[in-house]
Amino acid sequence: MLVGGAGTAPETGYEALMTDQSSASPPPQNVSFLGLGTMGGAMARHLGKAGHRLTIYNRTPARAEAWAAANPGLAARTASSPAEAADGADVVITCVGNDDDLADVVLSPNGAFSTLKRGALYIDHTTVSARIARQIAVEGRDKELLCVDAPVTGGQSGAESGTLAIMCGGSAKAVDAARPILAAYAKRVVHVGKSGAGQTAKMANQMCIAGAIAGLSEAIRFAQIAHLDLDKVFEAISGGAAQSWQMDNRFHTMAKDEFDFGFAVDWMRKDLGLAMDEARNIGASVPVTALVDQFYVDVQAMGYGREDTSALIRRLPHRKGHKA
Repeated sequence: MLVGGAGTAPETGYEALMTDQSSASPPPQNVSFLGLGTMGGAMARHLGKAGHRLTIYNRTPARAEAWAAANPGLAARTASSPAEAADGADVVITCVGNDDDLADVVLSPNGAFSTLKRGALYIDHTTVSARIARQIAVEGRDKELLCVDAPVTGGQSGAESGTLAIMCGGSAKAVDAARPILAAYAKRVVHVGKSGAGQTAKMANQMCIAGAIAGLSEAIRFAQIAHLDLDKVFEAISGGAAQSWQMDNRFHTMAKDEFDFGFAVDWMRKDLGLAMDEARNIGASVPVTALVDQFYVDVQAMGYGREDTSALIRRLPHRKGHKA
């Protein structure tokens, strides 16, 4: 199944420049969106509402049909293959599941690159390995394609509200070309470096989230077992050094065992796996990431792999001898 699930120095540099997106409306373009899962479906909706001539494609045709029925008039056409979707497009955007899915929709004989015109823009929002992001950029060079690996952060709510943050890898020319398109659903776009750098930055993002959720889980359970008033605890600690997005948005829901907020434990494990693989490749030590990944294995074994990542707290007992 497809899901969605964030100007620079030249290719040799790694200077990050951040820009909030302007309100200026870009001229309409022929945009093809491949992958209409939770994240992709919302992003495609914003593109249609922004006035772009939108083509949609999903590997499961029923999902594309359902999207078109729920968003009447936003898509000019529904394609039956990635190659058909890319034919005549100025911009192709993908938001699929993993490396294999991405290779299939982009690089296969019937993939998007088989028909995408010379000089077109290609943007990928899938969270995948830096390796495949670099491979796609190399494959695109022969057709002079502008390729941007652009994983996102902000979750389902950010996709639906159009306030995602996007970390981009690619040339300055490619990222500059992507900005007017990304403005439809992003509050912030950051060019972090050359091809693959966007994916590597997303790995760092997921490592931070995993660590924050692990600490928050223990703190909430600790406070509960100590019979503290959780509202008072939140009031006391959320304005100081312990404050985080996870605390602001998940403290109370985790305390109430509510875990239906989009980004599943199964997908976090995929992302942490990518981060640990890359860490081995570059010789980085990530012991906390490895430990939290094993905590998520426990949550999966409990049957909660499809709940959102804050379900990590389920592995901690409410009291001695009692599991959540």
